[in-house]
Formats: sequence, C-alpha cells, structure tokens
Amino acid sequence: MAMRTVVRGGMVISVDPEVGDLPRGDVLIEDGRIAAVGASVDAAGAEVVDATGKIVMPGFVDTHRHTWQTAFRGVGADWTFDQYRVAVHGTLRPHYRPEDVYLGNLLGRIEALSSGVTTLLDWFHCSDRPENADAAIQALREAPGRSVFCYGAIGPDIAPEIKRVRAQLPDDGMALGLRGPQLSTIDETAADVALARELGLRVSVHVHGGTGRPSGRRPVADMCERGLLDDRTTFVHGNGLSDEQVAMLADAGCSVSISPDVELKMGIGWPETGRMLAAGIRPSFSIDDCPSAGGDMFATMRTALAVQRGLDIGHTPVHGGLTARDVVSFATVDGARACGLDARTGSITVGKDADLILLDAEDPSVFPVGNPLGTVVAAGHPGLVDSVFVAGEAVKRDGRLLGVDLPELRARLLESRERIAAAAGVPVDGSWVPEAR
Repeated sequence: MAMRTVVRGGMVISVDPEVGDLPRGDVLIEDGRIAAVGASVDAAGAEVVDATGKIVMPGFVDTHRHTWQTAFRGVGADWTFDQYRVAVHGTLRPHYRPEDVYLGNLLGRIEALSSGVTTLLDWFHCSDRPENADAAIQALREAPGRSVFCYGAIGPDIAPEIKRVRAQLPDDGMALGLRGPQLSTIDETAADVALARELGLRVSVHVHGGTGRPSGRRPVADMCERGLLDDRTTFVHGNGLSDEQVAMLADAGCSVSISPDVELKMGIGWPETGRMLAAGIRPSFSIDDCPSAGGDMFATMRTALAVQRGLDIGHTPVHGGLTARDVVSFATVDGARACGLDARTGSITVGKDADLILLDAEDPSVFPVGNPLGTVVAAGHPGLVDSVFVAGEAVKRDGRLLGVDLPELRARLLESRERIAAAAGVPVDGSWVPEAR
C-alpha cells in the first residue's frame, strides 16, 4: 500500500498560482509526492500531521553556499570581500583536511535544513585535493535534505577530476562551478563549459563588478560572444553589470543567484534584484558564506525586500515594485528552476516531491498572523521552523532534528576549527583583521 500522510489544517502558502494561498488547507502526501492540495482533502487511513496554528509552505532553495566554511561562522562579520579572500582562501583553506571539509559540509547542511532549506547547491571550492571533494560529497549524502554538489575544481586540467566525480552522482545532483572569466581566460572558460555540456551538467559562475573585478573586463559579454550562455547557466551576484550584459543574460535564459547580505556587507555592490526583474530575469537567493552572514533564508528575503524598496524610493520602478510574494518565489520555486529542479520541488503542486516546512504561527514573535506570506518575509526566523519534510520524509518534527547527534558533531566541529586556526596562526574571536591585497 502507498505511504500516505496528510498535513491538515495549516495556513498554506503554495507558491503555485493555480493553487494559491489557503487560509486553512490540507496537503496529502503519497509515496513522497504531493497527491492533493485543497481546503479539505479526503485522506482516509492516512497518517495525520496536525498543522493547526502552522504556516505550511515549500522548503527554501539556496542556490549558492560555500558550506565547507561553516566552522568559521561569524568570524568575518566585519570583513570586506578582499579581506574574506585573503582570510578564507589564502590563510585558512590551505590547512583544511578532508575531515575538516566533511564536518563543515555536514554541520552546514544540517543547519540549513533545520532553518527550512530543503534544497541546497553546495558551491565547493576547497578543492585543493580530490579527497576534499570526496569528503564534501560524503557529508552531503549523510545529511538529510536535497543537495546539489557544484564542483569548483582547480588546476590546469580539471576534466579528469570532474569526470571522476560525475560518475558518482545522479544527473540532478551535480553542477560545475566555473573558474570563470574573472579568474581564468575565456579559452579556459569555454573549455569548462564544453566539459559541462558533454557531461550534462549545469554551470554556476561568480561575476560581479565590486572589489574583485579586474578593470575593463566584460565577463558576460565575453562569454556571450563565444556562445557560452544558455538556460543551464547561473551567474552568482552580478553586481555592477552593465545594462547591455544584463540583457545578454535575459536573452540567453540565464539565471542569477543573489546574496544580498554578503553583497552589501562585503562591499560587492547593491543587490541587483530590481534590475534583474526589470530585464525579465527571475532571480534566486543564496546565503553565500556563513563566516560573514547568517545561514537562513528568512533574513535573506527580508534584506532583499528592504534594500530594493529603499532603492526604489523617489521613482517608479520599471519592475513594478518588489513584493513579499516575489521574494518568497525567489527563495523557493525560482531557486528550484535555477537548479533545474522546478519539476520536482519549489512549490506545493500536485506531482512534485513533498518538500515542505511548517512554521509556528503561534510563536509570540509573529502572533497573530493575518497575512501568512507577509509574516514569513517581514518577521520570519529559523526559530519558527517546527517541521521539515523532504520528499515526504520527516527530518524535523516539533522543533527537533531527527536522527542527528548534534552534541557529538558540535564537539568534532569545534576541534576542527581550533586545529585549523592554530595551524594558520589566527584567532577566531572576531579580532582578526586580514590585510587585503
């Protein structure tokens, strides 16, 4: 018999225009997929999850996170982008062992899941040795949740390593993180894209016009001229791109992953949410790195909405004005689309996998809830995440993660952090000010 569960009586935010929002609704799950959604669903014999006093919505999708850096959460709160590069990649990364990568990825993925991120693209660039990549993948396999391993391999010839890892992962479980036109030549970028297309991989690439951008470069235009743009390409950040290059992204069907907190705090530039919308691009959201920013999508949505609404003051925005519904879409179904997973997740739609989160609408920080969607964006936080389901399987219930030994993992991660910091000769108390180069 089919495994059947009904999530009954919650305030449903479906992120599906045909389903809409339900002040009180039921979601029926059969064999891990959504079988029915409605104000009242006949679910005789099904296990009942009482969602009274809960907001029911799709799990969040994070389209770009450097999960391996979890052990150094918060140490870079005051860093610029150049300081981050010096600290993380120049000072800490050389001391990472596979065990350190494993623990960072495992705890980082669990933390994301606990805050409602059911799908995460792990943009992995601690790739100094193949064993690091294997450790990162192992952690993602062990952590509950849907993960895409985006491999930012390094070296003069990445093809053998990419092919080795590709053979281990499912079709929708891997992407290629391009070294990109800002960190390599356009010929190398073309070769990387050709490799990705040969292996059926989507690609993701960092591009922005902030402190890390070499003067005079036109990265999107360079890729466009070589025929390297299509709907399998995600550009991370995109701050400061010219209107011409943004139009190239739109014409090619590319997606853009915006990390508003990191982009603002590190001086990369204003988040380009409004400009992307005006060009016809539905962006997605990402955390980027936890040394500099919190790991939850609630703060990301709130920052993006507040900043864009502020930028729009004094003129009529071409995109019509960013709304709370827009940013929830960016954090769910638009993120799923950027990962090539929108047929499987991102909305409460019949036939999709049941990737759901239940938020406590009776918590004093949000009660009383009159506008569930607005409440999620304006006042949501990880403490509201009561339950999380991935493909219909409960991985968090009543505020507690299931099957995870957090005390042991926390102890191991602390040991990892202390060893790396000691080897690098740096403190972890926030007093470290890297010298930007």
